[in-house]
Amino acid sequence: MRHPLHLFNYCPKCGSDKFTENDFKSKRCGDCGFVYYFNPLAATVGIVTNDKGEILVARRAKEPAKGTLDLPGGFCDSYETAEEGVRRELEEETGLKIKEIRYMFSIPNIYCYSGMELHTMDLFFHCIADDTGTLVADDDVAELQWIAIDKLQSKDFGLASIRKGIEMLKEKNNTL
Repeated sequence: MRHPLHLFNYCPKCGSDKFTENDFKSKRCGDCGFVYYFNPLAATVGIVTNDKGEILVARRAKEPAKGTLDLPGGFCDSYETAEEGVRRELEEETGLKIKEIRYMFSIPNIYCYSGMELHTMDLFFHCIADDTGTLVADDDVAELQWIAIDKLQSKDFGLASIRKGIEMLKEKNNTL
């Protein structure tokens, strides 16, 4: 297994090329002593439901997994809480304004982007929107659709953590 920082060859603090493996999740600079830890990035997933008990599902417009199903969400920005991040991502990708958010569970994931494996911690939230009738697929989303929980097929989702999240939802007997 490759070290998660194998693409990082220079110390981000001093620029030295003496930036070597320290342990399984960090590199250390042999010149200035700086240690960089590779920790997961925070990402959010919105499980939006309507009054029919259906879940809002997106189709990915971009790689990775372009064309497969997904749940709306994305990376948290700096200085943003996970709740603020899921609200922002849902508004960017669907046009929905979220009035209620409830944390459900988290799943570690590896998200391949620009030739690099980004380790993420995907935080799943049950989200209730003000008005679910005003959907607009935008940003990273090609289309949106409502699907009943019992009709969801995890194999149709392109990202591993989302597939696992769908399976966990179905195991909960379709209750949110």
